[in-house]
Parts: sequence; C-alpha cells; structure tokens
Amino acid sequence: MNFTKSITAVLIASLLFVNCKKNTSETAKSGISTTETTAPKVKKEIAAANLQTASFKVEGMTCAIGCAKTIQEELTELDGVQKATVDFDKKLATVTFDKTVQNPESLTKVVQATGDGKTYKVSNMKS
Repeated sequence: MNFTKSITAVLIASLLFVNCKKNTSETAKSGISTTETTAPKVKKEIAAANLQTASFKVEGMTCAIGCAKTIQEELTELDGVQKATVDFDKKLATVTFDKTVQNPESLTKVVQATGDGKTYKVSNMKS
C-alpha cells in the first residue's frame, strides 16, 4: 500500500514539474513576460469649480479593515475621485470627486456592487 502511494506521489510531482516547465518554455518562446509591472495610477488634477463632495451612510459593514477599507479603496480608484474616506464607526463615507466624471448615483452603484452586491446599502446621500 505504501509503495503504491509513493509511486502515485512521484508521478503527480513529475507531471506538475513537466507541466510547469512546459508553460514556462512556451511563455519564453512567445515573448510574453510573466512578471507584472504596474505603474502607479496618476490622478488628474480636478478644477476647483468641478469639485463636489458627497456624504452618505453605508449599512452592512461588519468590520473596519475588510469592509470599510475595501469600500474606501474601490471609491478611491474611480476616475474623477480625488479623495474617499469611509468611517466604520459612524458608518459614513465621504467622497470628493469631479462632478463632470462621477455623480452620486455612480458612487452608490460602486458601493453596493462591492462584495456580493447585496451586503452594502447606501442611504442619506448628501451632495
């Protein structure tokens, strides 16, 4: 029984090694690099006349790091968003954005789409 398990383990390890090596050589032949390099995203400067701030309640957050931080990052990465903060304790999000690029409805959709699309609810939108 142990002999059969040993042979099976060696065969699986060999297959994985050959498969990984094959993928690496195919990648090298095609000239595709497997390492990702991403330049930091440069935010465009927003004209003061186009700045708008929206504050709204976010219901459904259960933690500061997993929920609030994730929502804050999602909002911050949007084009036209200058700054986004999400306060877990107050259940309050504040977003400063370019009103020619974003609007309160799009911010609401992003927050509600974060996670499974049902967890977070936006209310009391003030802009």
